Amino acid sequence: MNKEFLIQLTNKIYRLTLLFPKKEPLRYKMREVAASFLTNPNKEELETLNSLFEVALAQNWVSPSELLMVKEEYFGLASILNTVENPQQTLPVLAKEGIENSQIQIQPQIQSGLPERQARILDFLKENGRAQVWQLKEVMPEVTKRTLRRDFEHLLGIGEIERVGERNNTFYQLKSLTS
Repeated sequence: MNKEFLIQLTNKIYRLTLLFPKKEPLRYKMREVAASFLTNPNKEELETLNSLFEVALAQNWVSPSELLMVKEEYFGLASILNTVENPQQTLPVLAKEGIENSQIQIQPQIQSGLPERQARILDFLKENGRAQVWQLKEVMPEVTKRTLRRDFEHLLGIGEIERVGERNNTFYQLKSLTS
């Protein structure tokens, strides 16, 4: 793990909390704890973030899948913090020694060979059963509907998902084992 990864993770918290009400204390507390963890990674900060994620999930201000994705990335770090005696010193040392993220398993599990965006689509379908393009657009606002449609077409082509319905009633779901 390197400092760049922690910076990206902190930025994700900032982007997610932009959708919280402006004067909401939770917005600023999550940012504060994430920034503190960035400078001083420790178990206590992770436990605090876990609690804050739970409160944020209950509020329904942002997509639960987006929150859970960031939460999982943070808690991928928990295994590292649990295996070292002094995590404040060890995390930067691990980065300097060149240990790659894939060796420590801190990234969410990505389907083999698929781009991260398509893996996120599959994860969404696993959680929700089925989805329409507009639902994924809400979860991934940075991605255009056209790109999402291309991703669905690719996943259809490789047999990961199936299309159900027509026109405005088109849904995508994981391919059933019986078909």
